[in-house]
Amino acid sequence: MSGLIETPAQIWVAVVPVDMRRGLDGLSAIVQQSLGHSPCAGSAFIFRNRAGNRLRLLLWDGNGVWLCQRRLHQGSFVWPKAGDAVFSINQAQWQWLVAGVDWQRLPATAKAEWQV
Repeated sequence: MSGLIETPAQIWVAVVPVDMRRGLDGLSAIVQQSLGHSPCAGSAFIFRNRAGNRLRLLLWDGNGVWLCQRRLHQGSFVWPKAGDAVFSINQAQWQWLVAGVDWQRLPATAKAEWQV
């Protein structure tokens, strides 16, 4: 993340879709009650809507709370199908996620076998 928002220590993805009408307090309550984290610990929390075309980012920067939203005009964000309620992603995965690219395929390595 660039600009006014500091790079967070950890970026957490909430797997279950949320109602995008929720604001700072509603999303902070989800972070505490459903995800089991503190919203004021300096981590970023990413939420998505049911359709998968909108993201919301919640981040406490030590002085206040940021609530940012991104919407894709076509397609949807690639989202995990994991059984966990929340899991962590790194900075590179975050950049690909917000670009709408399949960030889950990034760590995949090519086979070392090849023939001439």
